Amino acid sequence: MDICILILELVGTMAFAASGAMTGLRKNMDIFGVCILGLTTAVGGGVIRDVILGSTPPATFQDPIYAAVALLTSLVLFLPQVRRLLMWDQRLFDLSLFLMDTAGLAIFTVMGIRIACAHAPRPTLFLLVFVGVVTGVGGGVLRDMMAGDTPYIFVKHVYACASLAGALVCGALWRHAGEMPAMLLGAGAVILIRALSAHYRWNLPRAHD
Repeated sequence: MDICILILELVGTMAFAASGAMTGLRKNMDIFGVCILGLTTAVGGGVIRDVILGSTPPATFQDPIYAAVALLTSLVLFLPQVRRLLMWDQRLFDLSLFLMDTAGLAIFTVMGIRIACAHAPRPTLFLLVFVGVVTGVGGGVLRDMMAGDTPYIFVKHVYACASLAGALVCGALWRHAGEMPAMLLGAGAVILIRALSAHYRWNLPRAHD
């Protein structure tokens, strides 16, 4: 179980780091900017989560493996050969960014719930869902703010709503289905909603509609 959790965390870290680094590449940032965006996207949500749960210093600063993986991922994407491969086709770039962002969102949403269950003596469904969503979207919000963009969660493909739905599924099933089934179903719900929203161009109503 511990190995499976570690693998999930590392995959999520790489996915979010890649989405942050790709945003930096799109903004023509230098290597430092690309690495900082990758690192912030990968660990930002977890830092906010740990502060909410009163777990300080945040896990990122206690175990450097996640920061190291995020920085290594960002550096790999900055390599000229990789950059050319990603950026020669805008559709390929957009699809890669979408896939990385979706994978990171799904994994970090359910991992946030797992951490909340471990740290809170009597976690309520509200706490689990809140912490799960914050963990899932927190890094992306920081990334977009640092890149000078409107946070993705407010404008694209029901992003936060997908995290919310996945967190509800995971939190509701946690005690009844068990840890791993709840996490897999919750992550699956996030991915499904994100895929459907992108395919059918679902978006929440806007003020000018």
